[in-house]
Amino acid sequence: MTADDSRRPWLVGVTGASGTPYAAALLRGLLDAGEAVDLMLSQAARLTLLDETGHSVRDRHWRTDVAAWIGRDGPAMRYWSASDLAAGPSSGSYPTKGMIIAPATTSSVAAIATGATRNLIHRAADVTLKERRRLVLLLRETPFRLSTLDNLRSLAAEGAVVMPACPAFYAGARDIDQLVDFMAGRVLDLCGVHHDLYRRWTGTLGPAAGTELWEAGAGRS
Repeated sequence: MTADDSRRPWLVGVTGASGTPYAAALLRGLLDAGEAVDLMLSQAARLTLLDETGHSVRDRHWRTDVAAWIGRDGPAMRYWSASDLAAGPSSGSYPTKGMIIAPATTSSVAAIATGATRNLIHRAADVTLKERRRLVLLLRETPFRLSTLDNLRSLAAEGAVVMPACPAFYAGARDIDQLVDFMAGRVLDLCGVHHDLYRRWTGTLGPAAGTELWEAGAGRS
């Protein structure tokens, strides 16, 4: 068995919804935990990323571009073009630990729920479900149409984890980055990936405790 044969990455799909900071925080968390990552960005995600952060990701320069975006150089990361339907993640024989789509658009949810594959992210999610692997959808949309609720119900029935991007405030977050990290940390919890992105609830009331923890260095590095 070669080193590549034993590699089991987390697939991370980024679609065009607002919320690319969630994707960056997740990528940092996965890489910091020593996880292998396969990254896919839709064409709409590239436009949103440029609009929200000023960063672009080009297929031929993805490693440099992604490092500039997330502040990490990920040697354990692999990149697949979303238009490459012959890529590794398009097949169930390609070993993965599961898949996270963050942020997930309602159009991507619809495509995955109905099996209407339009790009590699949709196909990889379809494969993840049929192979009974973990699929987490960090949905960034509000309010929901009835059709979206029907699609989410269908995906949940197949085992997908539907997770709207709803940050909590009990951890004492004092800025937007810490709220983003809270959601990224909750996703990593669902995937069984260790992190220190937020203060966990202990049953003790009072946001001051969370503030002290953030100031002590837990959370963003």
